[in-house]
Amino acid sequence: MPHARHLRKGRCSLPGHCYLVTIVTSDRRTLFQDHANARAAARTFYAPAIMLHGNTLSYVVMPDHIHWLVQLKGDLSVMVRFYKAKVTKEIGESIWQRGFHDHAIRAEEDLRQAARYIVANPLRAGLVKDILQYPYWNAVWL
Repeated sequence: MPHARHLRKGRCSLPGHCYLVTIVTSDRRTLFQDHANARAAARTFYAPAIMLHGNTLSYVVMPDHIHWLVQLKGDLSVMVRFYKAKVTKEIGESIWQRGFHDHAIRAEEDLRQAARYIVANPLRAGLVKDILQYPYWNAVWL
């Protein structure tokens, strides 16, 4: 099941490793078209409670989901649960689909390429013609 409650079967959280995480809103509602909601989702990547569990390397907040490249310090499931809870509290309503999708970045994969893939999502979705027009993304390689 692609949106499992925890890490995909056979996976484990490995501190120091990097993961590409996708979290989707319930019923693919476009809640992040609202500026305040998108700002809350973006700001939360750097909340102290989240940063205890990992470092955000790159992210993009799309209208109905987020992509997040993180270097883990603790347990990925716990980190995602804290992120979802904090965004839910900020917005004031339950917004997330259960679970998340994760992809462990292998040693031979390029982290910068994964970050480029993440931040190019608004371009591929046709939301903007220039990524600088889209305010809800970041990457440590800027």
